[in-house]
Amino acid sequence: MKPNIILITSDQHRGDCFGFDARNVKTPHIDSMAARGTRFSACTTPNPVCMPARSAILSGLLPRTNGVTDNGIDLSDHVAERYGFASRLARNGYDTALIGKAHLRHGQYNEGPDGPRGDEQRGDDWTGPYMGFKHAELIRHNHHNTPMPPPERGFHYEKFLFRDGNGEDRMKQWDTRLPPDCGFEQVWHSALPPAYHNSTWIADRTINYVNDHKDSDEPFMVWASFPDPHTPFDAPEPWSRMYNPADIDLPPHRTEDFERRPWWHKASRENTPTDPDPVMRHMRINWSRPRHLSDDTLRELIANYYGMISLIDHNVGRILAHLDELGMAENTIVIFTADHGDWMGDHGLMLKGPMLYDGLVRVGLVARGPGIAEGQVVDEPVSTIDLGATFDDWAGAEHAPIAHGRSLNTLLSGGEESRDCSRTEWDLSTNRAGVAVNLSCVRTKTHKLTIDEISKVGEMYDLAEDPYETTNVYDDAAYKGMRDELTDMIRARPDDAYSLQPEAAQ
Repeated sequence: MKPNIILITSDQHRGDCFGFDARNVKTPHIDSMAARGTRFSACTTPNPVCMPARSAILSGLLPRTNGVTDNGIDLSDHVAERYGFASRLARNGYDTALIGKAHLRHGQYNEGPDGPRGDEQRGDDWTGPYMGFKHAELIRHNHHNTPMPPPERGFHYEKFLFRDGNGEDRMKQWDTRLPPDCGFEQVWHSALPPAYHNSTWIADRTINYVNDHKDSDEPFMVWASFPDPHTPFDAPEPWSRMYNPADIDLPPHRTEDFERRPWWHKASRENTPTDPDPVMRHMRINWSRPRHLSDDTLRELIANYYGMISLIDHNVGRILAHLDELGMAENTIVIFTADHGDWMGDHGLMLKGPMLYDGLVRVGLVARGPGIAEGQVVDEPVSTIDLGATFDDWAGAEHAPIAHGRSLNTLLSGGEESRDCSRTEWDLSTNRAGVAVNLSCVRTKTHKLTIDEISKVGEMYDLAEDPYETTNVYDDAAYKGMRDELTDMIRARPDDAYSLQPEAAQ
C-alpha cells in the first residue's frame, strides 16, 4: 500500500530553533516526530529566500536550472508540470493538495497598480488545479508587512477572515500593538485571536482535507505550508508572551565585522536597492535591512519569533493527533522542514540576504512514519531539494527527466549512504540589495565554501572548529587543500544552468 504523505513547512525558520537543537524553543510535537522518526542535522536550503527555495523543493531542480533565481520570478507552469513532484504523484494515483502559503508565483504575494500579478483572479469556488496540485487552498496575505488585499482579490484565507462581515475588525486586531511595545516596527504582540490566525487556519484546512480521505482507497499527498515565523514578528497572545525576553540567549557573535568578510557583505548592507517597483524598493530599503538593534530589542524580537514557532508546533500537534484519532498514522509519512532560515542577530544581521551563514541556510528536516527509522539523527549533508525524489520512491513513481535531488529513502530507513555536499545558489541583481552577485555555495559535514561567480571572490568556514563562522579561512594557506576540494565540488554542479526558460515576472 502506498503511504499518504504530509509535508509541513514553516517559513524563515532556523535549523537550530527546535527543542531538540541548540536553542531553548518549545516544540514538543516536532520533537516527538524526531523521537519517533529521523531528523537530519545538516539539511540546507537550495536558496535562502522564499520563491527560489520553494520552487526548488517542488521542482527538484536548483534555482539556476528551474529559472527562479530570486524572488519576483515566477515558476513556470511548464517546469511545475514536467518536473514538479505534485504532478508525478498525481499521475501515480495520488490526490494532491497545497494548503497555505505557495509563493511560487510573484502575483500571489504582491499586487501591482493594475491588480494581481502572476495569478489571475480566482472565483469563489476555485480550488485548483495549481502548479501540479489537484487541490489548492491558498493565502495571498502571507505576512502582515504589506496591506491586506480587498476580499475580492484575496484567496481562501482572506475570504475566511471576511466571510461574516467582520474582516475589517480582525485586521484592526492584527494591527493592534498590545503593550508593552518594544519600539521596533517589525515586532509586536498582536491582538488577533489565535482562532483567526493563519497558522490555525492552515491546520484546520489540513485536518479537513485528511478527514475527507479517511475512507478513501486513494493515497494523498498534502503540502501544509505555514507562513510563519517570517517577519514581521507578530505572534498573537498568549503565544507572543510564552517566552520571557529576559531569558533569551543572544547569539555569541553579533558584530558587523565586514572587514573580515568578502566585499559584498558590507556593500549589500550599505548600497541602495534599485528595484523599479517603488513599493518593493521602499520595503527593501526600510524594512529588509534592519541594523544595530539593541540587545533588549533583539531579545523581544527573538522571544516573539519563538512564540510564532511554538504556535506552529501546536498546530502540527493538532494534525498529528487527528491522524492518530482516525487510525491513519500507521500509513502516513509526515515531514517537517522550512524554506530557509534567518540570521536572527548572528554577525549583527537580521532577516536574510547574500551572506550564507548557517542561521540562514540550515533548516530542520524531520520525518516519521512507516519505513522510517526511529530515534535516528543523520549528519550527512542533505537538502530540501531531495524531497521530490524521496516522494517518488514512496509513491513508486519514475523520477523526473532532470533531477538534482537524491532520494533520502536509504538514509531514512536506517541505511548508510555517503553524501559529499549540499548546494545553495543565488543570483542577485542590484534590485534587491544594491549589489550584483551570483553566489555558489557548498556545505559538507565540516566546511562551507561560497564563491561569487562574477567577482571570483570567496569565503570559507571550518564548521567543525568554528561553528559560529567567525573566521574566514578562504585565504589561509593551511586550508588550501580543503578550499580546492570544495571548489571542485562547486564546479561539479550539473551542467544545465539556465537551460529552462523562466516565466518572466509581470
